[in-house]
Amino acid sequence: MLLGLWLVGGQALAQAIPTPQPMIPAPPQIAAKSWILMDADSGRVLVEHNSDERLPPASLTKLMTAYLVERELDRGNINLTDMVRVSEKAWRTGGSKMFIEVNTEVSIRDLLYGIIISSGNDASVAVAEHLAGGEGPFADLMNQHAARLGLHNTNFTNATGLPHPDQYSSARDMALLSQYIINDYPEHYAVYSERYFTYNDIRQPNRNRLLWRDPTVDGLKTGWTTEAGYGLVASAKRDGMRLISVVMGTNSEEARAQETQKLLSYGFRYYETLKLYDQGAVLNTPRVWGGNKNELRLGVDHDVHMTVPRTRNAELSARLDIRQDLRAPVSLGQRVGTLEVRLGDEVVGEQPLVALETIEEGGFVKRLFDQVRRFFSGLLGRWFN
Repeated sequence: MLLGLWLVGGQALAQAIPTPQPMIPAPPQIAAKSWILMDADSGRVLVEHNSDERLPPASLTKLMTAYLVERELDRGNINLTDMVRVSEKAWRTGGSKMFIEVNTEVSIRDLLYGIIISSGNDASVAVAEHLAGGEGPFADLMNQHAARLGLHNTNFTNATGLPHPDQYSSARDMALLSQYIINDYPEHYAVYSERYFTYNDIRQPNRNRLLWRDPTVDGLKTGWTTEAGYGLVASAKRDGMRLISVVMGTNSEEARAQETQKLLSYGFRYYETLKLYDQGAVLNTPRVWGGNKNELRLGVDHDVHMTVPRTRNAELSARLDIRQDLRAPVSLGQRVGTLEVRLGDEVVGEQPLVALETIEEGGFVKRLFDQVRRFFSGLLGRWFN
């Protein structure tokens, strides 16, 4: 599908009109305290209810614990084969377990599987001690990253999700965290789709029932405590579109699976995500004055996606608002304008337009020549305006 593109001072491109789709009904009723449905690529929220309410996250907490392990792996600070000695505190931690033994050594790989699949509180404490020297310092690290990622309604006091009055999160924050897990560390994301994990001759199933029911679901995490109720963060991918669903505070394991399935089915049926522009694609070449080149290649520094109702994809349009009178020097990645995406009359997205190359200052003669040209260009513009 072509996207209509209007440039400042430019020409409009042709726009293909897709076949009309069915009308969109009201979102389904969800039996949970809080929920949200988000597209993983565009970040657009399709359905939400009380999504910023601070609720006990239970073992959904382990998404941040796993995220920090994955981050350290990606940065090369730890390896999957590194061995971690199990402390008595980790071994004694109550609740769901991976069943590691005190004073034994367990690999980072097995602990990561134990956190994600077995929801092991013992594994979570073990990695917290290994990465930060203790669960308290690790919780402080979790909160620093929560702030960095924009999780405004989240606070952690432990790595496990065991009840604490000051431990809370929200459906929106859990969806955002899952988006970072999926997009930042895709090489580790496959762990979340594993149905079973065996350690110490004990085989435990993944508690996400949708992994058995829906082949498009491939993660992420369940949670439960008496205070929190049953929660589920799930993600599914169909026909290139990935959605993230969060339900918090349902009343049973079956309910969290069924309510999640409602959200995912609704999103895939009535919405679509379009890739509008590729990272690094040249969107325009405006004039630059006083440089060693006369034109600047500009575009976006990441892929741009947009999620829209299937009935309205023909209404998408975009506009490039480029800074006037560009002058050298211009640095690679420097912002020089804004890409504005509209759905009908509504602005549904804005992205920075950046320089895709560096343009240095030209020589003295070139700068003098451009200065004269810019003067007469401005003078003529005033006359005709």
